[in-house]
This record gives sequence, C-alpha cells and structure tokens, in this order.
Amino acid sequence: MASRRAIQVGGAAVGVGAVYYLYAAGGNPSVAEKKLEHDVSAAGARLKGQDLSANEAQKKGEVFAKEAGATIDRTVDSVRGEVKQADQVITAKMHEAGSKLDHLKDDGAKKLDAAYKDTSKELQQTADTFDKTVNKKTAEAKSGISSWLGFGGK
Repeated sequence: MASRRAIQVGGAAVGVGAVYYLYAAGGNPSVAEKKLEHDVSAAGARLKGQDLSANEAQKKGEVFAKEAGATIDRTVDSVRGEVKQADQVITAKMHEAGSKLDHLKDDGAKKLDAAYKDTSKELQQTADTFDKTVNKKTAEAKSGISSWLGFGGK
C-alpha cells in the first residue's frame, strides 16, 4: 500500500512538474525539456556532492515537491485571475456591441420609416396632381366635344 501511494504521489509530482516546466517555457516543449534536463543535472550534481541517506533524500524531495506545488498553485491562481478578467472584458464588450446594434437597428428603423413617409407623401402629391390634371383635361375635352356637336358653348 505504501509503495502504491508513493507511486501515485510520484506520478502526480511528475505531472505537476511537467505542467510547471511547460508553463515556465511559455508553452514551448523543447525549451521546457532543456530546462528540466538542466535542473535534473544540477540536482544530481548537488546530491552527488553530498552523501545523503535515502530518508534525507526523500525529505529533500518532499520539500522540493512542496515548493514546486506552491509555485504551480500560484501560477494556476494567476492564470485563473487572468481568465476571469478576460471573461469580464469579453462580457462587457459583448454588452457594448449589443447596445450599439440595438441603437443602429432603432436608428435604421427610424430612417426607413421617415423615408417611407416622405415617399408616401410625394406619391400622394403626385397622384393628386395627376388626378387634377386628368379632371381638368377631361373637362376641357368634354367641353370641346360638346361645342363641336352643338350641345353647349353659349
């Protein structure tokens, strides 16, 4: 059971460490790999220079894991804060765009309504002028025909 737990903790530490190195390298896997190799070789050199017992090495490893975990936690919290901030900015921009769209829609509807009213008024005036002209010309023609036939004109 203890070895199983150690494997789980070790696996989690490796996963967390991989995320840390990848984040620290700006998402570039090759840079993260080189940094990890450098840190492992530096840690190996330090361990070789000291004659540590397995218990001391385990304690130092736990301290390192805690420090790495704290660094990762800070990084995750920072990223979460930035994502939350970005979400707020996006929400505000979407609301602003919606307001502008509503304003443009209302403005467009008002302009369309005004153009419709102007066109209707002009059409009505043109129709009235046409009716007056037709009535006048009809009366003139009627009078002309009547005078030719001798029905009116006196």
